[in-house]
Amino acid sequence: MSSAAEQETVDEGVRGAPPRAPSAAGTQGRRPAVRAALAWPGTPTPLGARYRVGPDGVAGTNFALWAGGAEAVELCLFDGLGPSAAETRVPLTELTHEIWHGFVPGVGPGTRYGYRVHGRWDPWTGARWNPAKLLLDPYARAVDGDYADLGLPPEVYGHVRDWPQQHVADTVRDDRDSAPFVPKGVVVHDDADGDEWMDDRRPKTPWADSVIYEVHVRGFTRLHPGIPEELRGTYAGLAHPAAIEHLVGLGVTAVELLPVHQFAHEDHLLRRGLVNYWGYNSIGYFAPHGAYAASGTAGQQVGEFKRMVRALHAAGIEVVLDVVYNHTAEAGELGPMLSLRGIDNRGYYRLQADARRYADYTGCGNTLHVVQPHVLRLITDSLRYWVTEMGVDGFRFDLAAALARSMHDVDMLSPFLAVIAQDPVLRRVKLIAEPWDVGNGGYQVGAFPPLWTEWNDRYRDAVRDFWRGTLPDVRDLGYRLSGSSDLYAWGGRRPYASINFVTAHDGFTLRDLVSYQHKHNEANGEGNRDGTHDNRSWNCGAEGETDDPGINALRRRQMRNLLTTLLLSTGVPMLVAGDEMGRTQGGSNNAYCQDNEVSWVDWSLPEQETGRGLLELTRRLLALRHTHPVLRRRAFFSGRPQAPDGLRDLAWFTPQGTEMNEGDWYAPSATLALYLSGRDIPGRDARGAQVTDDSFLMILHAAAEPVDFRLPGPPWAQAYELVVDTSREEQARAPGTVHEGGAVVRMPARCVLLLRVRT
Repeated sequence: MSSAAEQETVDEGVRGAPPRAPSAAGTQGRRPAVRAALAWPGTPTPLGARYRVGPDGVAGTNFALWAGGAEAVELCLFDGLGPSAAETRVPLTELTHEIWHGFVPGVGPGTRYGYRVHGRWDPWTGARWNPAKLLLDPYARAVDGDYADLGLPPEVYGHVRDWPQQHVADTVRDDRDSAPFVPKGVVVHDDADGDEWMDDRRPKTPWADSVIYEVHVRGFTRLHPGIPEELRGTYAGLAHPAAIEHLVGLGVTAVELLPVHQFAHEDHLLRRGLVNYWGYNSIGYFAPHGAYAASGTAGQQVGEFKRMVRALHAAGIEVVLDVVYNHTAEAGELGPMLSLRGIDNRGYYRLQADARRYADYTGCGNTLHVVQPHVLRLITDSLRYWVTEMGVDGFRFDLAAALARSMHDVDMLSPFLAVIAQDPVLRRVKLIAEPWDVGNGGYQVGAFPPLWTEWNDRYRDAVRDFWRGTLPDVRDLGYRLSGSSDLYAWGGRRPYASINFVTAHDGFTLRDLVSYQHKHNEANGEGNRDGTHDNRSWNCGAEGETDDPGINALRRRQMRNLLTTLLLSTGVPMLVAGDEMGRTQGGSNNAYCQDNEVSWVDWSLPEQETGRGLLELTRRLLALRHTHPVLRRRAFFSGRPQAPDGLRDLAWFTPQGTEMNEGDWYAPSATLALYLSGRDIPGRDARGAQVTDDSFLMILHAAAEPVDFRLPGPPWAQAYELVVDTSREEQARAPGTVHEGGAVVRMPARCVLLLRVRT
């Protein structure tokens, strides 16, 4: 039981009158001097901090902040680094359509700043204004500084974090100053890289020709021996010729960068000596994450990011950003006050009927309220900025179903999707949805409208299940190999709406998928409770690393099978950085907080037996895909007989060499063969000529025993030339063996054969 005095204080917090909290002087010692200055009226647009020449030719910066419902806004300027930086407060007295704005003469690029926003403190109605907390500008284009290494200090919370009555802790306002403990926005010169940027040429790779490579800026470059030590782990490191040489040699057309928006680390990770390595904890939607910059964080990170994009574009590689607009790093009601919560909590976040609580469709504590016009504007302004000023070529939207929710349900006519569809900039870039969230009705694979592609987890699951021998029949696999027409053949969508993947950052690596039956996430400090239990993996007979040569040979074969299936399927393949060399995470399927060798790409792998053969095969398969349009179709197969000889553009065969009938699809089988006709490819090339190609027969056999397979004879083929055989360790040269049509070939256990038709 609390004392009467304690209860009175709690009740005051409940009613909205903040109780006394520790003062800044009492907890921090002497505060830096606070100075005051005046701002000219300025303009309400554009939002954010924009350096320009103002009235009468005076240079300065215009500041504009949307803060609906706020009673006052102070711009805070800092003249140095660290906790001792002197603060100058500039009241923004101009208010236009809920935007507070002002022009401050003499403030130029490199200036650090933040905001203090005044208003009511009444968490029970969702009002959480607290001017003691310095807030990051949502439109800041660069961010300087980071949060404490050992955990977030109590000063960065809007409420008294250690209040004795925990059930109402978030209702008690904390009046301590957070400015010494939080990062600041940085004024950036928009034209700093203008001349060089004009030379950029976007690759504009068609979707059907795309191959995506999911990569972490830091993890990909951190151990690369060809990159100078000072550039490893940075944007400049990814732009280095040694990094680009690997990407070009591999044959990928786009890098999909794990989050590079400025993000924050969760308190529980910092206290365990860990960090949020993946970065799915955004706090600055316009700022490149400062920790990935080799050149500095006083605005230099912007130019470094642009130079990275230019270097990749020059090599013919597009840049796609993995973006997290569904939630922010401020978490739930017990989370820190870093930006949006203190600007207008009710305006930016979805709240429950009990407005003290947050609607959580993301599993991260909060969900952005995208149906609000100013939130939608924040997101679309950010997207356009990264396209028009930072040069990126597209986006992969984390938990995209959360963005497509109207009031509660996922709605494919939602404001967010409608705005994207009509925006003249955004409708022209690559749009990839992670088509689910954690709320009711959140699984939306196949439901996003035209213009959108989707991560196809049904492809992942079917391919994994087939190669581990648990697929009950081959119906689902047939759809996945041929472009998932059951999901995407509507509304004008094409096979490339399916982003095919077997692995992603979230889950086992390719090597771990064939080496571990169970997850091993103990290093995360969460009792191995984190990460999915549904791995659909098979360890080939031993858990983890082993010296057994037979098991290791089988694992290498299974990796070749999975890679070959992925890269020869219709749709857009996505590889994960390092999978082409056999990277392992030691059985971790949730390495989100492992900024170390667990997550970093090991560049010694190509010199090892596993890595060398896998890398050669990956390069060979991607070269085949690039050369043969029948492997990257722009339209779905019809499956109907074509004149003059009645062959189908896609046909399926049993091991007896006969076309599959309806019953064959429902029967248990470990073997599936598909014939891809190169004569019947819809569409024409740039000069209007009909596109034609070789025809291929691909046979997948997942059983532990060999099988005899009769190759379809005339009219399908007179003969077949063996192109890929995953039972072989080395793939540097085409096998080249020729088989007559109608001949019986012995399919080795667990392998893929790709044969080119010879006429």
